[in-house]
Amino acid sequence: MKILFVNYEYPPIGGGGGVINAALAEELATRHEVTVLSSQGLGLQATEQRNGVRIVRVPVFFRRRQAAANFASLLAFLPSGIFYGRRLIAAENFDVINTHFVLPSGPVGDVLARWGSMPNVLSVHGGDLFDPSKRSSPHRHFVLRMWIRSLLKRASFVIGQSNNTLDNMKKFYRSDIETELIPLGIQRPLKATATREEFDLPADSILLITVGRLVSRKAVDQLVTAMQQLSSSKADLVIVGSGPEENSLKKLAKSLGVGHCVHIMGQDSDLDKAKLLGLSDIYVSTSQHEGFGLVFLEAMAAGLPVVCYDFGGQSDFLEDNATGRLFALNDLDRFVQGIVELISDKVGRKRIGEENLKRVESYFIDTCARRYENSFKRIIAAHGRD
Repeated sequence: MKILFVNYEYPPIGGGGGVINAALAEELATRHEVTVLSSQGLGLQATEQRNGVRIVRVPVFFRRRQAAANFASLLAFLPSGIFYGRRLIAAENFDVINTHFVLPSGPVGDVLARWGSMPNVLSVHGGDLFDPSKRSSPHRHFVLRMWIRSLLKRASFVIGQSNNTLDNMKKFYRSDIETELIPLGIQRPLKATATREEFDLPADSILLITVGRLVSRKAVDQLVTAMQQLSSSKADLVIVGSGPEENSLKKLAKSLGVGHCVHIMGQDSDLDKAKLLGLSDIYVSTSQHEGFGLVFLEAMAAGLPVVCYDFGGQSDFLEDNATGRLFALNDLDRFVQGIVELISDKVGRKRIGEENLKRVESYFIDTCARRYENSFKRIIAAHGRD
């Protein structure tokens, strides 16, 4: 197959949605011809070949941060993606488009699919439909809801990454769309060994780690606040990631007197992230919503128990007392108590870590890619392009 992915974010730009797209594209590129249409900006090349995938980046001009997009750059991707995308499909005969995120990528994939008379498989990721932490979340706005409904209706097929994502699609947009649930997958973890000294981390502390973009939806400020209660448990918090909340988190840690046990590492390489996960004891997240939650799988693959809220796509694969602890959204007192209990239960942490290593086997990228591949073949055949 000749597959064209359309995604406004693709590594090194963006977060989990781009990361999974890259993993999926690279796995499919071992058997098919794969091109990705994405955003340029930040000094990136307009075209490059990486791990078997051709990446075509279109100018958006307004993006200022690697980890997070701004509204202007999202809007700019629409005309730019359509203009350069039409050139691309005029020169090549793709079999299928797979568009990731109904907004802002959706209109680009929709126009290109209709202009090139090819099927468009639309992958919804969660935050593009429902993000309770943002006033701009499309489910809150009539015009955006109507726009998304039309994009969902015109798509050849819709894939959701979790039951939570598909439930929100049906609740706020359309319940009459044919869909398929395909859980996301991660690359098998890098083999990485390191010492805490290498990262200037205390050797005798219980390390709590969280990974992700430092944006309001992640609510990392709750974790920093929780360290006031956890410092007596000889625990340290490692924060891996960057974003607009970084400076405010540093100020918060200092003002609460926990700066000595809160370590903000910034945006680390995949290798360093793997090392830090391997050095840690418990994965923690106070995210307000995740469409799926790739980082939870990465933590499981590192053999860590996971403590988070029971709200979002992670509820598909996390189980209280089996994979770690799950608590009601924003019940921070119980959340902290759960961490305290795990800190004092070394045997329990080991048991949960071993269970997570077993469970995560079903969520590696090769399984995800095979299911996408089968869906593409079926849609292509139905579209009469086989």
